[in-house]
Amino acid sequence: MTQIDYYFATLSPYCYLSGTRLEEVAAKHGATINYKPFDIIQGFGRTGGTPPKDRHISRIEYRAQELPRQAKKLGMPFNLKPAHWPTNGAPAAYAFIAAQNAGGGDLGLLAHVITRAVWAEEKDIAQDDVIRACLTEAGFDPNLADSGLLEGAETYARNLEDAVEAGAFGAPFYVIGDQRFWGQDRIEDVDLYLQGKL
Repeated sequence: MTQIDYYFATLSPYCYLSGTRLEEVAAKHGATINYKPFDIIQGFGRTGGTPPKDRHISRIEYRAQELPRQAKKLGMPFNLKPAHWPTNGAPAAYAFIAAQNAGGGDLGLLAHVITRAVWAEEKDIAQDDVIRACLTEAGFDPNLADSGLLEGAETYARNLEDAVEAGAFGAPFYVIGDQRFWGQDRIEDVDLYLQGKL
């Protein structure tokens, strides 16, 4: 069975815009998704990237145009300047990892509702009540927000190392064997690759 390693960041607007399209593609091809939340800001520093706040004005201005365009194209609500961004994305990532280990819910939906909370719902994903609500919506025990924090922190750090080793330098980033795909606008390419057309 084909495995897709999905490197994502709980604070990434592009991960939000990916919605659950990757899950739809994986289901279509009988592929599994290995979710690997990681610290994208640390990832930028490790792979030659620049955090959004430190980018050249031309890149900042382009991002301000491109994100709303992509959201409109996808028919998704989007706030370019959410009330709680940046915030600490680690607690939500730790809760995601706890949910991943516990099972019983929909991880794809959980990844989406966490990012949606930031970019469409003006919520702070560093807050316990927000994380609990996300877990509940995706079919997980909300108490996972308070469990496995040490293991979550260790896995989160390990996922960063895995991302760097795999050649992932942004999010969302999809790795299938030796093939790498960067960006929510490459999900179609993932589909074509799994069809044997790329």
